[in-house]
Amino acid sequence: MEAVELKELKERKDERKGKEEKKKENPMREILIDKVVVNIGVGESGERHKKAMMLLEQLTGQKPTPTYAEKTIKNFDIRKGEAIGVKVTLRGERAMKFLKDALTVKEFRLRRRQIGKGEFSFGIAEHIDLPGVSYDPDVGIFGMDVCVSLKRRGYRVARRKIARTKIGKKHRITKEETIEWLKSIGVEIEG
Repeated sequence: MEAVELKELKERKDERKGKEEKKKENPMREILIDKVVVNIGVGESGERHKKAMMLLEQLTGQKPTPTYAEKTIKNFDIRKGEAIGVKVTLRGERAMKFLKDALTVKEFRLRRRQIGKGEFSFGIAEHIDLPGVSYDPDVGIFGMDVCVSLKRRGYRVARRKIARTKIGKKHRITKEETIEWLKSIGVEIEG
């Protein structure tokens, strides 16, 4: 009788192991794109700055915001508070679409030093390298910086107004996890 009970216990234990293996990964651990920030540093206000605003709106489909000089630099004729650049923050599907287009310019290759803990950045020398964009002599050529922030579900607790708290150490994204996420979307990481 004891042998039968032991056999039943063993079968139940095997069933539990099978269920544990079938369990899905915790959805809170999934890494998502928080935002993609595209920045064009013009270095001067005026006509060239307006062209950069129009270009960024055409590329992203969102209205960009100007960035302003923090201090006066006489050698470059820059005054404090002068509009010298433009930027736009993309989220959701727009962010992923623009990121894939921008990574095609870099041939889906990034260097290890461009990657941080939950973020990565790279530059595009000429906007005409983006797929579907042709050269317009009225606009000229602009370079841009693309900065990507990653997050996990639950990061809102660090940003909300009421009951704000810190994100736990185990929930933060490490550099290795960022590299794994990049490899999952087809990016090669070079030394």
